[in-house]
Amino acid sequence: MPGPLPAAATAPATAPATAGGFAAPRRFGRVNWRGLWTLYQRAFLRYLKFAVEGIVGPMISAALFLAVFVLALPQGRSSLGGVEPLVFLVPGIGAYQGFHAAFENAAFPIVYDKLEGMMSDVLMAPLRPWEVVIAYVGAAALAGMTTGAVILGLISLIVPLPLADLGTVLVFAALGSLLFALVGFLTGLWAEKWDRYALVETFLVMPLGILSGTFFTLDAVPAAGREAMLLNPVFYGIDGLRAGFIGSAQASPGTGAALLAGLCLVLFLVAWRLFASGYKVRA
Repeated sequence: MPGPLPAAATAPATAPATAGGFAAPRRFGRVNWRGLWTLYQRAFLRYLKFAVEGIVGPMISAALFLAVFVLALPQGRSSLGGVEPLVFLVPGIGAYQGFHAAFENAAFPIVYDKLEGMMSDVLMAPLRPWEVVIAYVGAAALAGMTTGAVILGLISLIVPLPLADLGTVLVFAALGSLLFALVGFLTGLWAEKWDRYALVETFLVMPLGILSGTFFTLDAVPAAGREAMLLNPVFYGIDGLRAGFIGSAQASPGTGAALLAGLCLVLFLVAWRLFASGYKVRA
């Protein structure tokens, strides 16, 4: 598995020699594209190495959710926009499983690298803090989108899904995965042990996902519950992605996309500044 290259390794083999006979140091521009791409590859290849385990678990979880609703919901009942209940549920379940995978694939590598002493390799690489954040978060977001796409693809063999707007699906899949990946990155920085990682996953990530309208509509909850759901950013990710399939949304997709993009920007700036300060990554 490739890892981030040390400074010495980033010099090209044909670097011009100086007057003293030594190779001139490699100069980077505003972005160290080679280092950024290498760290990104390292993070995503780590996901691919365990992709089977990472996809089978969420797939079983999604299948269990569907099995429960198949037994509990009457056939022929519409949920939103006249669609069948299962057609309403499947995009939400697939989206949540993908978002959760993005969180895991951002938080787990950071905690693991810290506990195993490998974070020092990343800190010594000729990468700026924001480049490191982009590499970890970008790879985790792509992992989440891949997991969600595989799950939706497999489930659609059983529950055929309409596709109203592929662009809307991709936009909200990317924004939701980025949001969870950034939360995962911040969790990885904060967590010094695995129990802290589990704490965030159990008491923040899972409740936000389950109470985001994945399994029910706004009309199905009391007024106070509706207000709480509208304050939950995950609701807009689930609702927007589902709208790309069924063509109906409970909230404005434009508003939801703007809110998610703004929140992602804020979390990225926080993650960048924390990592740049060495927050819990330097001895």
